Amino acid sequence: MDVITITIKLFAAYQEAYGTSELTLTFPQGTSVVEVRDRLIQEHPELSQWRDITRFGINFQFVEPETPLNDGDEVVLIPPVSGG
Repeated sequence: MDVITITIKLFAAYQEAYGTSELTLTFPQGTSVVEVRDRLIQEHPELSQWRDITRFGINFQFVEPETPLNDGDEVVLIPPVSGG
């Protein structure tokens, strides 16, 4: 099976959960951006509260959850940011 390598930029709750601002992960070809979110939530279940309100970006463009990824894409997962 072919795999793709993507970079994931983490913000707010995602960044806190992982303790870093960027991840590089591999996924099967044909993976959609929502599947990336689901994998991160599987690894850090405390993120599940953000599941339904996270927005998605690929290469600086907001996209729909089912948008398929390509090798080398940069994914951004953006939970709502509260003021501080």
